Amino acid sequence: MALLQRVTETHRQTVDFILDGQPCQALIGDTVLTAVLTQRNRLRIEEFNGTPRAGFCLMGACQDCWMRTEDGARLRACSTFITPGMRLVSV
Repeated sequence: MALLQRVTETHRQTVDFILDGQPCQALIGDTVLTAVLTQRNRLRIEEFNGTPRAGFCLMGACQDCWMRTEDGARLRACSTFITPGMRLVSV
């Protein structure tokens, strides 16, 4: 179940991306955080204690929303815009 429900701006063009090997869609202008949380209820699993994480400050200051791409690059989900073909991992 998704943590976020889109209630407005539903008519923007879509962007295809991959999340944990599964095809997903977001809208142009979405941050990675919005794109992922409209698909599921967490961004990632915390590496030290295994708890789900979904961001905290939502403005790029706390480091709680970081994610990785399939190639291992780390990014802040709250301040990085989703791009076509982006391949993200949440575990």
